[in-house]
Amino acid sequence: MTQEHLVLFTPSGRRGWFETGTPILTAARKLGVDLDSVCGGRGICSKCQITPSFGDFSKHGVTVAKGALSEWNSVEQRYKDKRGLVDGRRLGCQATVQGDIVIDVPPESQVHKQVVRKRAEVIDITVNPSIRLYYVEVEEPDMHNPSGDLERLVDALEKQWQLKGVQADFNILLQMQQVLRKGEWKVTCAVHHADGETNPQIIHLWSGLYEGTIYGVAVDVGSTTIAADLCDLTSGEVLGSASAMNPQIRFGEDLMSRVSLRHDE
Repeated sequence: MTQEHLVLFTPSGRRGWFETGTPILTAARKLGVDLDSVCGGRGICSKCQITPSFGDFSKHGVTVAKGALSEWNSVEQRYKDKRGLVDGRRLGCQATVQGDIVIDVPPESQVHKQVVRKRAEVIDITVNPSIRLYYVEVEEPDMHNPSGDLERLVDALEKQWQLKGVQADFNILLQMQQVLRKGEWKVTCAVHHADGETNPQIIHLWSGLYEGTIYGVAVDVGSTTIAADLCDLTSGEVLGSASAMNPQIRFGEDLMSRVSLRHDE
């Protein structure tokens, strides 16, 4: 009797038993796995690239040996020489089943690309950024009351904006003299208020009144998706958004499965 082996695809989780010598592309099609191919399995289009995984996968109840796929063949080598192939990847139309195997289908090999949407505008958000702009007018140097530029700038922030204990690193000190004098002792400060930090930090200076805006990126790292929103920190307006599937989802939809997988490895 012909021996059959378990073929498991991630991130879909679909699995089935196939005879020795079955091409991975054929197994994917029979299971309804989203694996692209437009050349009829001739190793020309490279749409069916897959990544085999080896080792012990306790979550799936399978152990994958090194010989679970057929050997690298001349068609794959020809394609790699001409167009390049990511190390570790195989062509699904050329690699055949030789044992129990776990196959990962990368996003670029999927026919139906994943569309992820996470809108930041669906709820009301109170704008309270950790970086804020402050315009101050600094006292000019006085030989009768000698003090440094930083001391007078910090004093101005405290008197005009009630900011206490403001600090600045060495990079700010290097530019402070030129910025203050260019702005005729009027300057806009970008100040970072870290959570739980008693001493705000000056992180940038502009001569005079800075009428531009400052931007920040809000990142949401979820168990299934990762989203980022580019925001105007002065108005709270969301200027652009991008999102993608969390690549760890192929190791399990819940966090405990991923932790268990890492522990097993």
